[in-house]
Amino acid sequence: MAEQYQVSGGSAAEISASIEAGVLRGDWVFGAALPPVRVLAGALHVSPATVAKAYQELRQRGVVEAEGRRGTRIRSRPPVALPRSALRLPVPDDLVDVSTGEPDLRLLPPLGRALRAVADQMGPPQGYTSAVTMPELIEAARPRLLAEGVPAGDASIAVTAGTLDSIERLLVAHLRPGDAVAVEDPGWANLLDLIAALGMRALPVSVDAEGPEPESLGAALRVGVRAVVVTVRAQNPTGVAVSAARAAVLRELLAERSEVLLIEDDHAAELAAAPPHCIGPVTRWWAFVRSASKPFGPDLRIAVLAGDETSVARVAGRMRIGMGWVSTLSQRLLLQLWRDSEVTGLIKRAARSYANRRSALVDLLREHGIEACGDTGINVWVPVPDETHAVAGLRDAGYAVAPGALFRIAAPPGIRITVSPLDEPDLPPLARAVAAAIRPAAPGAVLR
Repeated sequence: MAEQYQVSGGSAAEISASIEAGVLRGDWVFGAALPPVRVLAGALHVSPATVAKAYQELRQRGVVEAEGRRGTRIRSRPPVALPRSALRLPVPDDLVDVSTGEPDLRLLPPLGRALRAVADQMGPPQGYTSAVTMPELIEAARPRLLAEGVPAGDASIAVTAGTLDSIERLLVAHLRPGDAVAVEDPGWANLLDLIAALGMRALPVSVDAEGPEPESLGAALRVGVRAVVVTVRAQNPTGVAVSAARAAVLRELLAERSEVLLIEDDHAAELAAAPPHCIGPVTRWWAFVRSASKPFGPDLRIAVLAGDETSVARVAGRMRIGMGWVSTLSQRLLLQLWRDSEVTGLIKRAARSYANRRSALVDLLREHGIEACGDTGINVWVPVPDETHAVAGLRDAGYAVAPGALFRIAAPPGIRITVSPLDEPDLPPLARAVAAAIRPAAPGAVLR
């Protein structure tokens, strides 16, 4: 019977290595169920505890995931060896690539003037003891957050190397391998891979037009998630922003779970049309992360992290024993960009441009009888009956879109379209191509 499962070994380490090797060879179909613990233990003539330990090791490495009564299954996209990004097909030069999720490079502010200003301000090179989060940046960040309603008045503030860096450090500071994290579904592909790579479990929380659905989040909290990650606006991939009413409801749910870590992601920052309706601070551990990558450029790897004193101190402490700090050159550059009124005007113009293109595409799709979602940010989410058919049909029509499988755990199928490469004249033919590729369109809600 052991041969039936393509598993061998007499110890937990040997059994887990055998299964992982089979996954990498392609012997196991992604999503396939592993045999029950007692069945495999009998086949291999080992104790059930040995097999259970092997499965635990595989979960910690993100190779498999436990699904309650459905048992333990091969994770759809094991981390590192096969991240979700591997599902993206190469894009030929003759296709219009609307699959990337990147900002419009034409709308990013030029950095030359800011870099020259930083160079003029710099004195002698910084030493190790002085290379920390700059007090000037904190002083500038706090009123910027407060002006948009982010409750940062009493928060501790630090600087990290981007949104994902902040989230990783927060999760490692508070959670352990095997712990569950509630994530939006559909949600950010990189976050799903990160959670698996940390040996944690992602529990899906369905999303509607106002943000995470309360019933779904409540169910995740009841089964014991240790952390919740919410995108306050420009949710990737749907473009949803958390409404004020939804934030209030979610706040009530989380108030009863004081030991849960709440992370609020504001990756779009100044580019989002809607204000950030924060849920926290309502639990003991809370963090709000604002990245500079979307508005100022992906190469500016810097984010502002505000949160409770303990969480921010743990993140800063982990940085000191790892990368050390975010370069003060980058910090000075971001501060200079914030202070430049011309750059502020460019960012506002970019936000209006994205809003116009998103809303125009959503309206055009609606004229074709297709309900799509894209209220904020740079993406539009289109529910489809069959992702493979839709992606292939659009490739034949000259467009590369992102398949929903990159972003989904249990959510219905869909495709993501990034509006960044498109000008307004490009939108009508794209809408016609989408309509042709997904007919018959599925009726009903935009999101589950």
